[in-house]
Amino acid sequence: MIIEVLKSKLHRVTVTEANLNYIGSVTIDEELMDAANLIENEKVSIVNITNGERLETYVIKGKRNSRTIGINGPAAHKCKVDDIVIIMSYAQMDFDEAKSFKPAIVFPDTNTNTLVQDGNV
Repeated sequence: MIIEVLKSKLHRVTVTEANLNYIGSVTIDEELMDAANLIENEKVSIVNITNGERLETYVIKGKRNSRTIGINGPAAHKCKVDDIVIIMSYAQMDFDEAKSFKPAIVFPDTNTNTLVQDGNV
């Protein structure tokens, strides 16, 4: 049996940009991508803690150490600058493999989107 499980999570990051006139996607600081084991073009779910909106899109690599979390295209209607969001990706795997799989869960500083010591569990 194949099931879908959490692979990566950026917990409580702050939206720094919302660009309605962009092609789409979410731009994420490359340092945060690495910490959360996310890759460019990977499908992600975004949950907006500020207003309850949910959406799916894909990742665009942002400049390393820019602290960017940019919501692009029509999704900018659902997330505004300074909103707090959770960004998650999932992986499909065999049931037995999933039992021992450990997702990359990162808790950046919400005020600055910087990594904190021991932020990845």
